[in-house]
Amino acid sequence: MSRKSKRSLKEKFALKNSLIKEALSEFLGTFILIALGCGCVGQAVLSRGAHGGPMTVSVGFAMAVTIAVYVSGGVSGGHINPAVSLAMCVTGRLKWTKLPIYILAQLLGAFVGAAAVFGIYYDAFMEYSNGTLEVTGPNATAHIFATYPAPYLSLINGFADQVMSTAVLLLAIFAIFDTRNNSVPKGLEPIAVGLLIIVLTCSLGMNSGCAMNPARDLGPRLFTAVAGWGMEVFTAGNNWWWVPIVAPMLGGVLGAMIYIVFIEIHHSDTQPGEENDMYDKYELTNMDPVNPAAAPLKRQQGPFH
Repeated sequence: MSRKSKRSLKEKFALKNSLIKEALSEFLGTFILIALGCGCVGQAVLSRGAHGGPMTVSVGFAMAVTIAVYVSGGVSGGHINPAVSLAMCVTGRLKWTKLPIYILAQLLGAFVGAAAVFGIYYDAFMEYSNGTLEVTGPNATAHIFATYPAPYLSLINGFADQVMSTAVLLLAIFAIFDTRNNSVPKGLEPIAVGLLIIVLTCSLGMNSGCAMNPARDLGPRLFTAVAGWGMEVFTAGNNWWWVPIVAPMLGGVLGAMIYIVFIEIHHSDTQPGEENDMYDKYELTNMDPVNPAAAPLKRQQGPFH
């Protein structure tokens, strides 16, 4: 038997390119986020409240984030959110060259996750609205996949809403992974992030559903546009679609910088001899932007929504 024939399946099929592995990780993590998260919304809406409601959606979406991060965190950091990836680049925790790959993988994962929800509940969709896929009205189902503003909400107020909620999200995530603060025990970080999502959706979710994630909103919205809801998904809510894309990107960077300026740069220096590879892994930990050598990143990756 030749040496080649003895190679294990892992040796034959395991990817060697780290960027491809990270992209696949972000794709799968975001797929799980949308399949489980939007699945919670779909179950509540399509059952007309018989199998869920606002609280099950809030808790279910948060647990979807937790599971998605556990799945992808060890390979790519479990960003599953372009706003997180951008904040990581701005704060020096991720190479800028990886940003477009991460965002593309997240968008594709969200798109496929939405398709999975539609496929699983296809018969329920058809029964719910007599075969008509509506964006607005009493039988609307587009909001199962993407966020839409409340009738009273202006674009300015909605934009501020998304900036603030995403800023709080990133600020808190930086705190969760700050080992020189009251950090979460190793391995429990995704659970802490899930609890964070619960409190954000319970406190800041009334205006538009608290998207805080451009991929979570745009990927499923694109799916609905091609799956039968039409281009109204982009014009509804006074052309709302761009707000949950632009505002979270700004808010994520704002929240990360606030945490660094108010908390992280004031930590005392770490002990000498620690490893100092900025790009070894992409977990949010303590890197002093003034003196990066003083606080290197941990080797273990972590979760982000």
